[in-house]
Amino acid sequence: MERIFLLKLENGASIEARADINLEISPHDVCVFNKDFYTDSGIVCRELDPTKLKAAVPTLPQIQRLATPEDLAQAEENQSKNRNAMATTQTLVDQLGLEMKLINAHSSLDGKLMTIQFSAEGRVDFRELIKELTRTRCSRIELRQIGVRDETGIYGGIGVCGQMLCCSRFLKEFNSINVKMAKEQDLSLTPATISGACGRLKCCLKYEHDGYTELAKGMPKKGEYCETPDGSGRISDRNLLTRKVFVTLENGNVNQYSVDDIKILQHGEKRSNPAAKKSQDRPGKNTRNGEETQAHPGHKKDNHSEKRSGNGNPKQNNSGETGSAK
Repeated sequence: MERIFLLKLENGASIEARADINLEISPHDVCVFNKDFYTDSGIVCRELDPTKLKAAVPTLPQIQRLATPEDLAQAEENQSKNRNAMATTQTLVDQLGLEMKLINAHSSLDGKLMTIQFSAEGRVDFRELIKELTRTRCSRIELRQIGVRDETGIYGGIGVCGQMLCCSRFLKEFNSINVKMAKEQDLSLTPATISGACGRLKCCLKYEHDGYTELAKGMPKKGEYCETPDGSGRISDRNLLTRKVFVTLENGNVNQYSVDDIKILQHGEKRSNPAAKKSQDRPGKNTRNGEETQAHPGHKKDNHSEKRSGNGNPKQNNSGETGSAK
């Protein structure tokens, strides 16, 4: 029976490797493993569950031993070779006019393989570059294009949460992420809020999505009408973690309530309107054709209209009294 470990190489790449069960390995140990035609070393990140692996266990690289002082010295010596390889490669890239950004170079422990990682906007034809590099070096050269997420994971950094970037700490695969996940988590859709250090959508939007979906069960949605201890209103915002909602009341005030303290009004259910009720209970006011009229008890309208002249003023006699014209 064998144990499975996740190793991290010097260039930031991760690799799964198997080890004999009798080999004592702990996280942060430096191990030497064999893969294909070369031997390399890596730092143990954590132990993996064999049942959750996509690849078959016998096909994984084999961990031979813990790194000895001689192995560590050889790995440190290879770093100078990596720097020289980066300088040579950059010169050739400039001469060939290739649109690519070199990230790092890594030599295997035995020097049989040199891996150079780079990033680019699109596909790059680096066949001529490979030919030139092969002439200058006797080892096998491998150029590997990586994305901006992998590049950020290699450089590392601190996220807005105050923790190390997930891509450099534990994430190995970058799954598809969309804006809908941020919307379902009640996050602001501004790019500065939902974008990570790489400029793409944050990785946590994906692996935290299932948790927020579970928290959203039983929570009212924005825009729904509800009844609160202070009257009826409309839900303007909510907090899935604290299970509290912000309600805009009919008087314009915004109050915060627990989801257990409100009652969601179903479609067509009558909402209480204290202002309208108070208006209806006020005596002496009637509503007709949408206009409010004031009734005056005891007042009678004179049905006899005054006869007016063409200019609209009542005619007057010589005595100054108003009367009808003869």
